[in-house]
Amino acid sequence: MQEKTLAKLQSEVDDYISQFKEGYFSPLALVARMAEEVGELAREVNHTYGEKPKKPGEPDNSIELELGDILFITICFANSLGIDLTEAHDKIMHKFNTRDADRWTRVNTDSL
Repeated sequence: MQEKTLAKLQSEVDDYISQFKEGYFSPLALVARMAEEVGELAREVNHTYGEKPKKPGEPDNSIELELGDILFITICFANSLGIDLTEAHDKIMHKFNTRDADRWTRVNTDSL
């Protein structure tokens, strides 16, 4: 299976959303949906790695699916605002590679 680029993911989501008259939700609604999905991810992480087991009969869900929901909402948000996520990623990596260059202990400093 060929890996998809961020541009391809953004295009796939746009093709999906473009089928509907309603289109993208407003930025405020998208932030609310994102917060909701992050909460669902936190719940799954807590069930998997924390001290809070699921209730008997509670439906199975997964961290993978919750991360997928967050990715979908993130792409919707970016598309609705005309943000290229590849460019956003590049800018963030530049920030981390410069501002935080010496913040953490590197695994192998000989390879730099």
